[in-house]
Amino acid sequence: MLVKYSDNYQKIVMGFMSYIPELKDLDHLKMELRLYTTDDKHQLLLYKNGSGNFSGIIALEIQQQIVMVRYISLSPSERSTNNIFQVLDEVQKYYQQATIMGSIEITPLILAWKQSKRAN
Repeated sequence: MLVKYSDNYQKIVMGFMSYIPELKDLDHLKMELRLYTTDDKHQLLLYKNGSGNFSGIIALEIQQQIVMVRYISLSPSERSTNNIFQVLDEVQKYYQQATIMGSIEITPLILAWKQSKRAN
């Protein structure tokens, strides 16, 4: 299940963001978090696993009917292709009419996810 970011989740989100190498620097991390709290085109969603525990975040950029996945950060115990695909399935449910795309780093995952959808 996806949950929209709110200030109540700031520490949780900062923890998941710190797994991303580019965001190891606290100032850069805070600047990135500020982007998602001040710009309506950017959405930060927390992912709850089947047990109801927060297990990751997904950062999105919304442009009309396109949802750009900028990054996905899952806790180490939850990092698997299957879990990433579950997060992407949730994003597709959340933005039903949108086309899901990815940043350069995320595009291979998005393509694999789309291919797995076609195979099923």
